[in-house]
Amino acid sequence: MNDLDVRHLAESEYRAAHELFVASLHHTERTPEERWARSVTRYEPGRAFGAFLGGELSGTAMSLSSALEVPGGAVLPAAAVTGVGVRADRTRRGLLRALMDAQLADLRERGEPIAMLHASETTIYPRFGYGLASRTYRLAIASSLARMRPEVPVGGSVRLVDGPAAEELLPELYARIATGRPGLIARNAGWWATRLCDTAGNGGSTRIAVRSDESGADDGFVLFAPSKTDHRFGDGSVTVRITDLVGAGPAASASLWRFVLGLDLMTEVVAIDRPLDEPLHWWLEERRGCRVERLDDDLWVRLVDVPTALAARSWGAAEPVVVEVRDATLPDNAGNYRIGPDGAVRCAERPQLALDAALLGALYLGDVAPSTLAAAGLIEVREPAALDRADRLFAVPRPPWCGTGF
Repeated sequence: MNDLDVRHLAESEYRAAHELFVASLHHTERTPEERWARSVTRYEPGRAFGAFLGGELSGTAMSLSSALEVPGGAVLPAAAVTGVGVRADRTRRGLLRALMDAQLADLRERGEPIAMLHASETTIYPRFGYGLASRTYRLAIASSLARMRPEVPVGGSVRLVDGPAAEELLPELYARIATGRPGLIARNAGWWATRLCDTAGNGGSTRIAVRSDESGADDGFVLFAPSKTDHRFGDGSVTVRITDLVGAGPAASASLWRFVLGLDLMTEVVAIDRPLDEPLHWWLEERRGCRVERLDDDLWVRLVDVPTALAARSWGAAEPVVVEVRDATLPDNAGNYRIGPDGAVRCAERPQLALDAALLGALYLGDVAPSTLAAAGLIEVREPAALDRADRLFAVPRPPWCGTGF
């Protein structure tokens, strides 16, 4: 398309790009100035792109500088891709492809081996090499069935915080306790500025509770927002929505859950983006009181630099497997890789399995087994005996979890 131009955005163009993005999500109102003052802090020089048709901004994409914990505990630089949108009257013209190609090339030059995102639609991003790498639960617990078992860890204390105290405390606390699981990502200052825009101290409905252990050290937090129906026209029910709950361990997480489930005048608690192995069902006396309402996508991963990403993660105990990787967008990644307990390296050996870059992204954090994807017809199996070994190599002790929207 001769009149299509994709380039980095100037600071003066950030607001227009933001409004284009939110309009693509069908928000009809302009972002209020106070919220924009926080949202603009997410924009980093050189990380926002615009697609221009005839000199007019028609599409945009950006990324936040972040990091991703991978199996084995290594933390790699990673780009959190967000703000992706195309104007409604400019779709189906190759703008998204041009934006994604430019962004991936830029990330490659930056030396960031991984890109990640949350997908608005599951059919969009596999063609750019992204694979669904982790999943989460949406849970609901009725107050009448929210009693916790006596064996659940107790101790420490929980306090409400807000305003400047919360904005100073939470970034440091999260950075300190959000470790030990593949899929956890870094939250930069711009992320926090936007995330805390709707707290009670800023005129919103979100409240914050922080947990301290027996020694007084903070080791967890929860963000929650009550929503009440009008008792005159409705039933007066109160739903408490948990949007973020992170604990340094089971005791911290259980204390935060106990606090929210014990709120007075509450009818139901609904929590989004919860890890698949959270033991809430087992903490409750009536385990059926915790309903899994939905299994959601969590993090989508794109290996920008396949050799670096594969070399960084740990592998299970099994004989090596040779995997052919196909990557039409970033052809330097294409080739055969010998994956074994000692690591992953390029090789010239005959491949036993073959897959596209998006499927490698899906496998990378260990959420899905190669045999599952092979059963779905997504992995080409050239030596069936290699499939069981691949399952053991890619397996992880804990399911991955991101739990951070961006």
